[in-house]
Amino acid sequence: MPTRTTHPRLTSALAVVCCTVTAWVTTACGGVVARSPVLQDLVSERTVPGAAELSQDAHGTVRFATAGVADVRTGRRIGLTDRFRAGSITKTVVATVTLQLVAEHRLNLDDPVAEHLPAPNATALTGAERGRTVTVRQLLTHTSGLFSYTDDDAFFRRFFGQGFTEHRYESHTPDALLGTALAHAPYGPPGTRYRYSNTDYLLLGMVIRQVTGHSYAVEATRRIIVPLRLTGTSFPGTRATLPLPHGRAYSAATGDAPGAKGLTDVTDLNPSAAGAAGEMVSTLPDLNRFFAALLSGTLLPPAELRAMRDTSLSGGSYGMGVFPVRLPCRRTVWGHNGEITGSYVQTLGTADGRHVVSFRTNSDTRLSSLAQTKLLATEFCSTDG
Repeated sequence: MPTRTTHPRLTSALAVVCCTVTAWVTTACGGVVARSPVLQDLVSERTVPGAAELSQDAHGTVRFATAGVADVRTGRRIGLTDRFRAGSITKTVVATVTLQLVAEHRLNLDDPVAEHLPAPNATALTGAERGRTVTVRQLLTHTSGLFSYTDDDAFFRRFFGQGFTEHRYESHTPDALLGTALAHAPYGPPGTRYRYSNTDYLLLGMVIRQVTGHSYAVEATRRIIVPLRLTGTSFPGTRATLPLPHGRAYSAATGDAPGAKGLTDVTDLNPSAAGAAGEMVSTLPDLNRFFAALLSGTLLPPAELRAMRDTSLSGGSYGMGVFPVRLPCRRTVWGHNGEITGSYVQTLGTADGRHVVSFRTNSDTRLSSLAQTKLLATEFCSTDG
């Protein structure tokens, strides 16, 4: 859930983490975790307090590295199974559930969205469409043209900016968030151009509930989290605290009095402002497991997986809940990033899901595209898997 609706950053299969040890790192089985030079650069530049990376290559080798600290007060390091807010990676999960419903013939990608909303929201959306129908496909690909509720200035200040301290524990309903979005004119007619909008996935969460009778969180838990044994992944709803174990989360964007490195502790917050666009909590091992399963075809039939990777409607920028990243070595990897107050994470993998990497920082300070490219090139361009 980017704080503003920009392109997911970086301009431009199921193995459990186990006792695979390389010279670079000692994994979860114990010992001291080694530092990654790329992550260390981020911390040394005082960009973030702490960073971590977990990868599994095509040969099954698992590597875990950290730099800096999870808690600037105690000096605690980031742990392999630390929980953190995964932001817009929630969208990949919501897209997967939606495409599973398509495969089950309970939805069609070209269905008008209003057909799958409760009456008040359907009426409000129809009025906002102004004669042009938004489809499920357009929500998935961010081509609906609908205004993103996070672009509303008042909302942005309350949740991401100077009003954070006063409003950090407020609850937000999907209906209210949709109302904020629909109070603004669309960015453009549906289907005419790509524009990342958190409203799109807010609506997909509503569609899932209407079609299944259950929330997107319940459906994602039943269809993805339980079968894949993602024991560190959850949808907190209105719960402000993170499950244990966890470090701290820091931000330079809020109005609190700054602490170490000019950052404020923002670990506790009510994530209902993100909802289906970005509320999920997860761990690095869970994200790697999920994306390995998704990209390898474990979670979706071939037709739906092809649709997920089809970027033609967005001009090559975005598929359905995933986007491609083209590396300097001319390899393309697939995944998503997540940004929410106090946290940034990105997971990417090869098209077959055999080589995946997740990296995270415990701050929402934006990493440069150069730093991210360096990290990913080191991971994917220096190996044969």
